[in-house]
Amino acid sequence: MRLATWNVNSIRARCDRVIDWLERSETDVLAMQEIKCKPEQFPLAPFEAAGYEVAIHGLNQWNGVAIASRVGLTDIETQFPGQPAFGKPGQDAIVEARAIGATAGGVRVWSLYVPNGRGLSDPHYTYKLEFLRTLREAAGGWADEPTALVGDFNVAPTPEDIWSEEDSEAETHITEAARAALAQFADAGYVELSRRHLPQPHTYTFWDYKQLRFPRGEGMRIDFIYGSQALADRTTDVTIVRDERKGKGASDHVPVVAEIDAP
Repeated sequence: MRLATWNVNSIRARCDRVIDWLERSETDVLAMQEIKCKPEQFPLAPFEAAGYEVAIHGLNQWNGVAIASRVGLTDIETQFPGQPAFGKPGQDAIVEARAIGATAGGVRVWSLYVPNGRGLSDPHYTYKLEFLRTLREAAGGWADEPTALVGDFNVAPTPEDIWSEEDSEAETHITEAARAALAQFADAGYVELSRRHLPQPHTYTFWDYKQLRFPRGEGMRIDFIYGSQALADRTTDVTIVRDERKGKGASDHVPVVAEIDAP
């Protein structure tokens, strides 16, 4: 099975690119983040025409996650146990559309969009750490099965995963607390698969649109596939598809793809 994750940064704006890549890459399961639409707004017809069924979770024009599969989708969940809520001061907190889980091809796949954090003094940063903590607690209960935690984690785990730690726009991605929270997934029984299969350093997955970050090579590695040991043992290769950052209408993230053998 070919499993991929991609922060598409608006599926309505990039549907043609996503479908074209799915067909060229022969991807079986694609987890998407930042779809930025409600389920009724999702461009479902092109996916169905390409042979994919789609599970969608979106509440408004922000965030949103989905899973497209041509090997089946069952047992769909739109939040993980303990997933925290967030709201601005004076507003009711809600559980945002940042997680969707489904079983595809015998693998439990969670498409995840971890909060950015915004700033070290912003409540969103506390929310980010709480999201990672509760996700790790939930994921510990899934570690004995073939499970993939995939998506945009908004953390650069090591100094080699960011072009410069002096980048002020990435301050919430490189803190000791954020990195420690991400490292806890190893203690829960998960392997970050790109770390195992890809060369180091500077294999990035995100380049900001501003300040010519992509042509200058100023990126971050923040999109990951974490596999339970049962899944990691079956994973034979991982690829970061850098070329998908090129050209008109590209997302600021690129796909990360894992090749998984049958059990």
